[in-house]
Amino acid sequence: MRKYENKKEGYEEILKMKPCTIVLEPTGVYAIRPSQYFKEKGIKVSPNALSREKEFRGKKTDFYDAEKLENMVDKAKEYEFNSLRELVTLYLFLKDIEVKYKNRLKRTLFLVSDNDKVNKDRLEKLAKGDFTREELYQLEYTPLVLEEIKILAKNLLEIQERLKEVRRMIEGQVPQDHVLLTIPGVGRLAAGIIIGIVGDIRRFPKPESFVAYCGLDPVVERSGRAVISRGISKRGNKYLRSLFYFLAVRNYSRNPTLFRTFSYAY
Repeated sequence: MRKYENKKEGYEEILKMKPCTIVLEPTGVYAIRPSQYFKEKGIKVSPNALSREKEFRGKKTDFYDAEKLENMVDKAKEYEFNSLRELVTLYLFLKDIEVKYKNRLKRTLFLVSDNDKVNKDRLEKLAKGDFTREELYQLEYTPLVLEEIKILAKNLLEIQERLKEVRRMIEGQVPQDHVLLTIPGVGRLAAGIIIGIVGDIRRFPKPESFVAYCGLDPVVERSGRAVISRGISKRGNKYLRSLFYFLAVRNYSRNPTLFRTFSYAY
């Protein structure tokens, strides 16, 4: 079995063989670049065929993978770059960073002030180093902490601006007539995140598979006649799980029928 490096030299070696179709193992970001590269060279590419092959569970070697890939050429699904998914992953990445900056800023503000609340007006002043309206503890470490606050506030403002830009781009890619927008409470951003993460919903053979993918499937333990519910598994995609939880809470709190049902259940 011959190996090729996942870089331009390796791609050019493969092109010398003049392939008609290339089937790749789905290795996340490491499959995107070669897939796009070969596609733009006019070659049919599929990086996602192995995801449906149950035989790959357990027996896993490079040689065995390559052998199975060779036999899957005829049923390979052609690669297509998902621009919305790329934007969604960027948005979620920036949201994670925003949370970390906010938490760090609140922690740092606590060191020198009794007020750790963060809003845009205060952030703008802190980012400029304007502490004139701040009631600060004049401690030995205060000058150093104020410099940290200035840096954190400036970076947090920048992250929030980038989030607005990416949000507009995501919302612009959601079709106006998409079925998700008919669901009360689901806006263009929420729909875009769902579409970007899930992709083709048909890849889930049944509804229960999608529920498990989100980590919303119930965990039930049985011992004799006793049946104990342990809540949801939380093993799936944490972003979808959080989004669906947020949408559910917002909808039941605004919908009298759902509110009564939820209150009765709990």
